[in-house]
This record gives sequence, C-alpha cells and structure tokens, in this order.
Amino acid sequence: MAPARQGAMSIADDLRKRTFNYALRVLSLCRRLPETVEAREIARQLLRAGMGTSSNYWSACRARSGAEFVAKLGVAEDEAAESVMWLMLILQGGIRQDQEAKNVLAEGEEITAILSKSHKTAKENRRRLNAESKKRVNSPNNQVTN
Repeated sequence: MAPARQGAMSIADDLRKRTFNYALRVLSLCRRLPETVEAREIARQLLRAGMGTSSNYWSACRARSGAEFVAKLGVAEDEAAESVMWLMLILQGGIRQDQEAKNVLAEGEEITAILSKSHKTAKENRRRLNAESKKRVNSPNNQVTN
C-alpha cells in the first residue's frame, strides 16, 4: 500500500474507532439518565443518533462508490449533529450537568466538525473528479471523426 493511502486508511480507522467509542459513551450516559418521561424520550433519541453516527460512518467506509460514500458520510454528519442537540438539551434542560455529560458533548461536537469537514471535502472532490472526467470525454482528442 502506498504511504499516502496508508495515511488515509489510518485516519479512517482512527475515526471508525472514535465514532464507535462515542457510541459507547452515549450508551453509558443514557443508562445513567434519571427515570423520568422526558429523560427516557431524550435517551431514546440520543441513542439512535449517537449510535447512528458510528454505524453510518462505518457504512460510508464500506461504500461501493464515491457517490454512496458522500451520501452516507452526510448521514453520519447529520446523526452526529442531532446527537449534539440532544446532549445540549440534557445539559441545558438540567437533566444532567456533570462533567461526563459535558465531555460527551465536547466529543460529539468534535466528531460533528470532523465529519462536516470530511463531507464537504468529499463532495468537492467528487465535483472536481466529475468535471475533470467530462473535460476528458469532451476534449478534441477523444472525439470520433468520420
């Protein structure tokens, strides 16, 4: 494997581990929320979004095409952002205001920022590759003559 590709795989592997650990931290936090109607509903939503961040990122890494990668990465980004919203609701709603909840929120915000930047870069790369491909197809050297 080429060194540049190894670096890309290492970054992807690191983010795969990080999103998985984030899902575990969300799970742990939700298990310790109070037994109230609102906390149970928030926990349900947070679990879906927090675990969806990891599962959708892992799915993006197995994408069969560039377009599928970009789409699944976008879903992972959306799930991460949603999980941040639920964590903010837990903290600002006074359900939990301890350091663990703050740390999980900080991790969610970092993962959201990473996925957002990755998604933006992947979309730009796809657009650039598509534009270059169209230029090659339409270039005078590739046109058929009679």
